[in-house]
Amino acid sequence: MIPGFESVAAPVLVWIVLVIGFAGLVQGALGLGFPIVATPLIALFTDIRTAIIVVLLPCVATVVVSLVRGGPLMPVIKRFWMMPLYSFCGAAIGTRLFVEFPGFPYALLLAAMLLVYLNLDRLGKTDWPLIRRRHRLFGLFFGFLAGMSEGTANVAAPPLVVYYLGLGLAPITFVQALNIVFFAGKATQFTTLATAGGVPVTQWAATLPLAVIAAYTATRGVAIRSRIPAPMYRTWLKRALFAMAMILLGQFAYSKWVA
Repeated sequence: MIPGFESVAAPVLVWIVLVIGFAGLVQGALGLGFPIVATPLIALFTDIRTAIIVVLLPCVATVVVSLVRGGPLMPVIKRFWMMPLYSFCGAAIGTRLFVEFPGFPYALLLAAMLLVYLNLDRLGKTDWPLIRRRHRLFGLFFGFLAGMSEGTANVAAPPLVVYYLGLGLAPITFVQALNIVFFAGKATQFTTLATAGGVPVTQWAATLPLAVIAAYTATRGVAIRSRIPAPMYRTWLKRALFAMAMILLGQFAYSKWVA
């Protein structure tokens, strides 16, 4: 048995490997989606704490692959360096809200926001020139909202996707801009868990092979993304947002059922 996960049965380990590989492919192809795909699927057979620990370093690995393989990074950092800061501030408040009001249906609210946005897009109502004209102000709003979503529902991507699509970013820039926020958020999460979360080194070490698998499949996903045109990528992305909304609704329904 892998050190640090002695209580995990062999079939569950096989399931974890398959999920990590699939989630890495999704992250590489779309530039997002690893934690929302991997966490609930792994939590089906483990407790949520174990799922978060298992997913964290593989997620960081896929984010690094997306940043390294996604083209020039410095222009994106110069343009969007403030987004991780806005997200960090939002996450601090979101986490506090989650502690104070743990029973509030945050995931349900986030799913509703996604479905409203997708319906507006279907009706052709998502061309918002104001976002492009006031991009700094809206960057503050959506970055803060992304952090709030991360702190309450453990999902930062949806508000960022709405903002970056509103700016009309090309897929390469879009993915880079997303992942600089993801990297800052996951690095902060790892630092917190490693220093104050009571997670032993053996558990982190046990997830390193999974990080290698995730990095490999993310690389294959990036190769897929590089071969598809921008309109098709946007279509895939919107379908992924719909899938995220369904996953969030499923998580909410499951939490009510087990309660």
